[in-house]
Amino acid sequence: MGAGQILVDEDQIRRTLEQWQASNAALGSSLGDDDEGMGDLDVSAGDEDMGAGGDSGVDAKGDDTPVVKFVNKVLVDAIRRGASDIHFEPYEDDYRVRLRIDGLLKNVAKAPVKLNQRIAARLKVMSQLDIAEKRVPQDGRIKLNLSKTKQIDFRVSTLPTLFGEKVVLRILDGSAAKLGIEKLGYEADQQKLFLEAIHKPYGMVLVTGPTGSGKTVSLYTALGILNDETRNISTAEDPVEIRLPGVNQVQQNNKRGMTFAAALRSFLRQDPDIIMVGEIRDLETAEIAIKAAQTGHMVLSTLHTNDAPQTIARLMNMGIAPYNITSSVTLVIAQRLARRLCNNCKRKSTLPEHALLAEGFTPAQIAAGIELYEAVGCDECTEGYKGRTGIYQVMPMTDEIGAIVLEGGNAMQIAEAAQSIGIRDLRQSALVKAAHGVTSLAEINRVTKD
Repeated sequence: MGAGQILVDEDQIRRTLEQWQASNAALGSSLGDDDEGMGDLDVSAGDEDMGAGGDSGVDAKGDDTPVVKFVNKVLVDAIRRGASDIHFEPYEDDYRVRLRIDGLLKNVAKAPVKLNQRIAARLKVMSQLDIAEKRVPQDGRIKLNLSKTKQIDFRVSTLPTLFGEKVVLRILDGSAAKLGIEKLGYEADQQKLFLEAIHKPYGMVLVTGPTGSGKTVSLYTALGILNDETRNISTAEDPVEIRLPGVNQVQQNNKRGMTFAAALRSFLRQDPDIIMVGEIRDLETAEIAIKAAQTGHMVLSTLHTNDAPQTIARLMNMGIAPYNITSSVTLVIAQRLARRLCNNCKRKSTLPEHALLAEGFTPAQIAAGIELYEAVGCDECTEGYKGRTGIYQVMPMTDEIGAIVLEGGNAMQIAEAAQSIGIRDLRQSALVKAAHGVTSLAEINRVTKD
């Protein structure tokens, strides 16, 4: 079919151009004119299967259109502010961008609704997704080179909604895995138990907690400590979030038969020293992981449970025999993340003794002295908090706890046994953080109080 001609009213063309220019102007001003950090910006796409690592050929410096500049500024701003996720969200009369900072979402920018498809298309081009497919979710990956030495990966997820495609980017900053255990917030006795457990020649260390509680960082920290040329380390992950030199990382792919269980079976034929499996989700995976822990391998993994005693109960509910649990599991860590108070503006607060007791402080803690602080907010932090710290329950498989497990005890009985030998639960560990002025009572109530 040849090209055709149509007649268009001159005023209509003018109005369309004016609308386009107005949208671009609004977009350009939404994040200001600060281009700091944009000079060395370069973007390429990553392969979600960890194999090809192909390059999309997209150069963020080579395109100065308002949509490209807007997206690039959002990404750079998110990294500067320490965000974990970026949400690009279309609505009927609004288009907003939110960042998840220290666990909470915050509005950071708006864009004209008419540009929602162009913004989604730009993000899909950057992550090598099909820009024509808008009816089904898609997943991809972006590599962002901030400089010659600084690279950040993003995991990209699109979702068709009523008013357009929502796009969420998870920021995968490899530096998080190099923080070191001393930066994670363990108390001295908890850190000692953690290090002793992972340095054993065999056994299983389980990390538990809800999504976004820092389990991945805890596992990667353990791998970083153990990773040297004398050990063969293999991991099965869904997805591979941070790439670790010297570690054999396997991306789960159910469509191709690469399940956690299949990966574990293969690992056992690969002369492993240390195995990490992203999550124990079913009986098959649990049985293979326990067999590995019982046959001379150190196994690290996660479960989605509320605390350490419930993790043991979950394994029993899956169908794992109690004697297999006590002979393989060496340590269970439950964790949460709480926002740190800003040292620049935090303010002392006082509570009467009866209120402290009601919060859960012991008479001994009160007698020793408790210095509580509250959030204020300043130019440095905005809302009184800056960064996050871990809150942990670190429960080794002691003789006392093992005896309860062998008797088929439930989570409550295991928790009572743990308390009897001085193992702090999450709430008690959180109160220690508040008593030391690391975080506020309001914050620990948000993350630990039922």
